[in-house]
Amino acid sequence: MRRLLPRTLRGQLTTGLVALLALACLAVGVTTVVALEGFLVRRLDQQLSASGGRFAASLEHESRPDTDNRPDTRGQSEGTFGARLLGGSATRAAVVKDEADSAVPLTSGDRRALAALPVDGRGHTLRLSALGAYRLSAVTGDDKDVLITGLPLRPVEETVHRLEGVEAAVFGIALAVTGTVAALWVRFSLRPLRRVTATAMSVAERPLAGGDVAMPTPVVVTDPRTEVGRVGTAVNRMIGHVGDALERRQASEERLRHFAADASHELRTPVANIRGHAELALRHEGPVPPGVRRALDRIQAESERMSRLVDDLLLLARIDAGRALDHGPVDLTRLVLDTTDDARAAGPGHRWLLDLPEDAVIVEGDEHRLQQAIGNLLANARSHTPASTEVSVRLSADTDAVRLTVADNGPGIPGELLPEVFGRFVRADHGRSRTGGSTGLGLAIVHAVVAAHNGTIQVESAPGHTVFTLTLPPPRADG
Repeated sequence: MRRLLPRTLRGQLTTGLVALLALACLAVGVTTVVALEGFLVRRLDQQLSASGGRFAASLEHESRPDTDNRPDTRGQSEGTFGARLLGGSATRAAVVKDEADSAVPLTSGDRRALAALPVDGRGHTLRLSALGAYRLSAVTGDDKDVLITGLPLRPVEETVHRLEGVEAAVFGIALAVTGTVAALWVRFSLRPLRRVTATAMSVAERPLAGGDVAMPTPVVVTDPRTEVGRVGTAVNRMIGHVGDALERRQASEERLRHFAADASHELRTPVANIRGHAELALRHEGPVPPGVRRALDRIQAESERMSRLVDDLLLLARIDAGRALDHGPVDLTRLVLDTTDDARAAGPGHRWLLDLPEDAVIVEGDEHRLQQAIGNLLANARSHTPASTEVSVRLSADTDAVRLTVADNGPGIPGELLPEVFGRFVRADHGRSRTGGSTGLGLAIVHAVVAAHNGTIQVESAPGHTVFTLTLPPPRADG
């Protein structure tokens, strides 16, 4: 039943109003029909009483020799029925027709029904086979017989049917007009609710997960005492709370970005000094104890790692700040070829497969950053999979986009890590190793660089199959 109802509130209200009006029309129609039919039947009963049973009494003449044996039809209306019962059996039945009487054939059922008619002088409805529905009244005659007089119910039925037709037409038109007017009125009345809905949908469609988000204009509440007014007030409060929360989050993120950028800038000089002093100490010509040399080697290695971390943080800070990258034609085919060769040299234990298109793929962007992003993807596949893992790199281009896929048959990424794999300082503690001193910024840099080029990066992973798909805008036309 619920499926038959409209889904929208406007449709439900309109349907409810029309249904209530239809029930009211039905009640009025049934009441008027029943009242009219009762009134007309009572009029028939009054006519039967006023006729005095003269026509039925004249049927007694056939048994009296001092009469002319002709029924008295004077003053009787067309269709008046008369019958005489003697000993419980109908001896004669006639109907007035053209100011004369006409015999009526009676079936056995008609005779039984007439014999069963109460002799109380009141009107009773009976359907005769040859005449149809009649209102009949039975009284006792002078000869201890039963005289039955009746009037046809056809005029009553025709009048009632005519009324039913008129009511059906009038009520149908009234329902159609009322439904149209109700739909327009409900639509007009629900305009404030539509504004509330539009505002709520606007908030729901905004990218609230990140960045500076401008909240929509609050809903105009004309009367806060109404239900719609209360909903609008609640939505305005919700928008205000969400806006305040977003502003506080944005301010916190901005402070964090500034801190990361400032800290990275401040760390570059001392890290460089540490590396320089470590290299200078390692070049000392005099004898250096083995323990000191190992410590200096570790200092140099960790300072180099810290320098890479600082450079990565600075790159992310610049991209977060919206600083434009270099823009120019980039031979992506050559970049993929070079970075794959570098990855093969760094991971000779892996099987590297390369699939490039026949024609060079030229895109617009920052060559150095794109090379860094592709290199990070290959380094991620190399660092987090065991030796003998097969890594396939495929580059394709069409009129819609450029796609680079890096797939491996390693152990895969844990399912709980997939939603945040492109986050910063995210490392896989299970399923993939942490060898190589990963900082957890490689895939974050890939995501930031690709987004800065108006592209996307996606990942699908299962045990034995991991695929990173990098998508960039379509290639630049040559010439």
